Amino acid sequence: MTPGYDGAQPPLQSAQRITFNRPYATGREFGYIREAIENRHLSGNGPFTEKCASWLQERIGTARAMLTFSCTSALEMAAILAELGPGDEVIMPSFTFVSTASAVALRGSVPVFVDIRPDTLNLDPDLVASAVSEHTKAIMPVHYAGVGCEMDAIMAIADDHGLHVIEDAAQGICASYRRRPLGGIGDLGCLSFHETKNVTSGEGGALLVNRPEWIERAEILQEKGTNRSRFFRGEVDKYTWVGLGSSFLTSEINAAYLWAQLEAADKITTRRRQIWDAYHLRFAGLEQTGKARRPIVPEHCEHNAHLYYLLAADMAARDRLIEDLRQAGIQAVFHYIPLHSSPAGRRLGRAHGPLPVTESISDRLIRLPLWVGMGEEEIRRVTAAVEQSLAQDVPAIADVPA
Repeated sequence: MTPGYDGAQPPLQSAQRITFNRPYATGREFGYIREAIENRHLSGNGPFTEKCASWLQERIGTARAMLTFSCTSALEMAAILAELGPGDEVIMPSFTFVSTASAVALRGSVPVFVDIRPDTLNLDPDLVASAVSEHTKAIMPVHYAGVGCEMDAIMAIADDHGLHVIEDAAQGICASYRRRPLGGIGDLGCLSFHETKNVTSGEGGALLVNRPEWIERAEILQEKGTNRSRFFRGEVDKYTWVGLGSSFLTSEINAAYLWAQLEAADKITTRRRQIWDAYHLRFAGLEQTGKARRPIVPEHCEHNAHLYYLLAADMAARDRLIEDLRQAGIQAVFHYIPLHSSPAGRRLGRAHGPLPVTESISDRLIRLPLWVGMGEEEIRRVTAAVEQSLAQDVPAIADVPA
């Protein structure tokens, strides 16, 4: 077995650089890929695709899970299934990756950006309610850092106004809101299996179809606009072009890799939670002295330790912290540049009022290394370097704008 791929990757030596991310492999990926090759089925919807889809359906409770080649493609499928079109508006956070908005804009619809909560950094339901207009067609909550949005409030708003709910659960695998798995609450959910995610296939994603009556349309859409899925089930004697579609299938090679990851998903989540908890405990003092703010996870949300971040007092303190960590051989990053202030966001979407929390968070957030394989020495190095940097003459953290 290849060293470093046996599920117990050795910790780095103290002199080595600690990267922000290090994709994890369980050791079974190579064997499953070999099996897929031997099966002589390398295109989509083969045996490994079925294993992964069944796992997702059972764990999340969705009516149908469909593997895609990215979460971006899953979001684009969701926008088509929700029948978004020119003039429609979709409410979403500005503090998210560009794919959330681009999937909407590609349909000619308008992303409407609203501000986030200062605690979870998720959509503020009160602002969602005030942003609804006669043109609103859907709400797209983003479960940031694998911490669930306030879905009860969001679903109530959607029910009151007859809106679709599309969950961007790119970071949400193995996380839940009030014991309901993320991605399985709205009409549709979208997952990511990018190499930076907890469970990965390098590139990959899944569309979760939570409305059974949408399954057939989703199959046609995924199979290039044909009823090929019905043909393979023996429901029709030939398949043909029946509707709108494209090539949204992932390959069996990707599905084989993903299956090894899904088998170990609970183990992966447990280890990530241990690292997250270690950070959280060791940074309590920084929060008490006002040097940084730690993540906030509501009691009714079970998070998956997708990422660990700190909020510095201001952009200068954040940027200096990143540079100090770089000097210590530690890679840390920040995100996101708010979409409402981006060139495309200003051109293709609109902001619903001022977004002070989004802008403040974007300036002050730093993401720390977190990957399975980090050991006590790596955690100690990161926490010590952060504490040393923030022990300098930096301002105390101010309250996030409300």
